[in-house]
Amino acid sequence: MEAGIVGLPNVGKSTLFNALTEAKAEASNYPFCTIEPNVGVVPVPDPNLEYLRSVIESKKIVPSIVKIVDIAGLVKGASEGAGLGNKFLSHIRETDAVMQVVRCFVDENVTHVDGSVNPRRDIETIETELMLADLQSVEQMVHKAAKLARGGDKEAQARHSILEKCEKALAAGLPVRTVKPEGVDEARILKGLGFLSAKQVLYVANVSETDLKGESPLARDVRALAAERGAHMVCVCANLEAQLIELSPDDRAVMLAEYGMTEPALAVVIRAVYDLLGLQSYYTAGPMEIRAWPIPKGSTAPQAAGVIHSDFERGFIRAEVYSIDDLRQHGSEAAIRAAGKLRVEGKDYVMRPGDVCHFLFNV
Repeated sequence: MEAGIVGLPNVGKSTLFNALTEAKAEASNYPFCTIEPNVGVVPVPDPNLEYLRSVIESKKIVPSIVKIVDIAGLVKGASEGAGLGNKFLSHIRETDAVMQVVRCFVDENVTHVDGSVNPRRDIETIETELMLADLQSVEQMVHKAAKLARGGDKEAQARHSILEKCEKALAAGLPVRTVKPEGVDEARILKGLGFLSAKQVLYVANVSETDLKGESPLARDVRALAAERGAHMVCVCANLEAQLIELSPDDRAVMLAEYGMTEPALAVVIRAVYDLLGLQSYYTAGPMEIRAWPIPKGSTAPQAAGVIHSDFERGFIRAEVYSIDDLRQHGSEAAIRAAGKLRVEGKDYVMRPGDVCHFLFNV
C-alpha cells in the first residue's frame, strides 16, 4: 500500500517527503524540481510497541510501514498534457491514496506557480485535473461497455452500469469517490478501474512556524473545505519538520518543547496516512521480536495470519488473542491467562485494533 504526495509546484511536497523519509530528495524553489517520483518507506509511529517491550523482554521491535511517493507538481491543464501532464497522472494512478500538500503560508522568497497563495483554488485545480482525466477515460470506456452489455453478460452489464454512474458524477463536477456502487460486482469493478478521483484524500496544510495549529485564515479555509468533502486535514510546517529530523533525539526534544509540541507533526501525518489507506495494526510479541503487522480494516483472523505467511492462513486453526488494554490492566500475558482474559478466536473473528495474537496452524 502506498500514498502519493501531490500538489502544485513549490508547495513543499519534496520538503515534506524529505522529512518523512530522510531520503534527501531534491527540494528547490522552481517548478517541476521533481520529475521522476521519489519513493520512501516510512515506519508508523506506534506507542504500543514501546509499551509492549516495557512488559515483554524482546531483542527488537519492528513497526508497520507505509510507502510514500513524492510525485511531480501538477499545473492547470495537466489532463491535456500541460506541465508533466500524463506522466504525472500515471504516477498518481499507481498509488492507493493521495496526500495533497496545500500551501498555507506566505513567503515572498518562495514563488507560487499561480502568483498568489490561495489554498482553496489550489485544491480545486488539482481536483479538477484529476476529474477531467477520469472523464476522458470514462468516455472512452462507456461506449464499448454498452455494446458488450447488450449481449446480456452480467459482468458487462455491471461494468456498464458503474461506468455510467461515474460519467454522470464527473460531468456534474463530482469526483468518482462520491459514486455509490450497487452490489459487490459494481464495487469490485469500480475498484479495478483505477480512477484518479476515486482515491481517498488527506489534505496536508503546509503552515508557517508561527501557525503550527493551523489557525490562520489560509489553514482554516482548508479545514472547512475538508469538512465539506468529508475528508481529513492535518497541519504541518514542512520546514520545521525538516529541521527536526536533522537533530539528535535530545536536541529534538528541546526544540519540540520550545514550540509547545509533544511529538513531531510528521507522526500525526503518518498515522493519518495509515488510516487513510484503510490499515490497522495487530501485534505479535516474543523474545525474538515485537512486531506490528499492517492489515486492512475488517480483516479476519486467518487473513491477518496470512500477512505473516501464507501457510498461516491456509492452515489456520485458531488464534489466541488479548488486547493492549488487557495487558495494561493485568501486567503480563501470564496474568491475562490466569484472569481468563485470553480469548480463543476462530476463522470468523474480525481483528480489532490493538490485538496481540498467537496463531495456531497446521499445513
